[in-house]
Amino acid sequence: MPHATFFDSASQSPWSLANKLTKLAVASGADFLGSPQSVALMPTPRSTVFADNGAKLLRFFDGQAGSGQGKPVVLLVPSMINRWYVLDLRLGASLIGYLVASGLDVYCVDWGDARDEDRYLTWDAVLARLARMVRATRRHSGQNRVGLLGYCMGATLATIHAALHPDSVTSLINLAGPIDFASAGVLRHLTDPRWFDVEAIAAAGNVTPTQMQSGFTAMRPTLQVAKWVGVADRFDDLSVEAFAALETWANDNVAFPAAAYRTYITELYQDNRLIAGMHRVGGSAVDLKAITCPTLVVTASRDTICPPAAATALLDYCGASRKVALQVAGGHVGAVIGGKATRELYPHIAQFVSAGA
Repeated sequence: MPHATFFDSASQSPWSLANKLTKLAVASGADFLGSPQSVALMPTPRSTVFADNGAKLLRFFDGQAGSGQGKPVVLLVPSMINRWYVLDLRLGASLIGYLVASGLDVYCVDWGDARDEDRYLTWDAVLARLARMVRATRRHSGQNRVGLLGYCMGATLATIHAALHPDSVTSLINLAGPIDFASAGVLRHLTDPRWFDVEAIAAAGNVTPTQMQSGFTAMRPTLQVAKWVGVADRFDDLSVEAFAALETWANDNVAFPAAAYRTYITELYQDNRLIAGMHRVGGSAVDLKAITCPTLVVTASRDTICPPAAATALLDYCGASRKVALQVAGGHVGAVIGGKATRELYPHIAQFVSAGA
């Protein structure tokens, strides 16, 4: 039936579904507009310990901004095109908060906003900035090496850094980040050079959030409808604040610097040079076998942004003696901030970082 994908006809009629949606809209009010003032986002206390041309290095603490010396150190690397605070979204859905509470010294890269003049920021320059962030973390924490956790595109960047600078990393965690781009699913298909002209897009300047979101919409045109129907179906046990927090973050994206975008799409998505050992950064070849620290790859069972095979390829190509694969339930974002994350994902990450320190 046409409506079968939108509701479970055995448990509710389309009239009851409409009624739930109406109640949800009334109950939520302006919160669902994603106003940052209406949602308690980024609950973990933090300070900025280093700045680099608009990017910042954040350090988190449990209410006391004292020294973290002696604690295992982990640096979180989010995607360049999404705000970092998906990792510290709200109380009860914060990987950062959990890691801090677990006794880790937690830092995170805030990539900042890409301005018009940043259209010339290259992929090499992005990785050089990440290297400076790692050095600043080492200097501030007093540790020679740090754990490195990358999420989404941040995991690709973290992996490349670990291959280029293996002596700076105690452990590497790839959280849903593509490594084998031939296995990158729909996004690989959408960027196929037979119909996707990278040069034409990058020539116009930075790639805007609207442009990038259109690609994700093309992957699942009914996503917005399905999302609201799913919320209505869970109305009795879903917090309005939880939905509003996610909506705020999901609509708070940043542009992708044109020069870096050109390399990312051409060399990784289209040519798959990272797996082939042909990707070069700053004149140096990126050899995944140089990664010898303990390596954890986390995949999400319903991830269409980074299908599991695109991420787990890291374990086949890296040189680590300790390799761990963990699959959790959910999609690319839901697996990280969903209700099961605190029980299934966060403890594994905390234990892995502590063991590799």
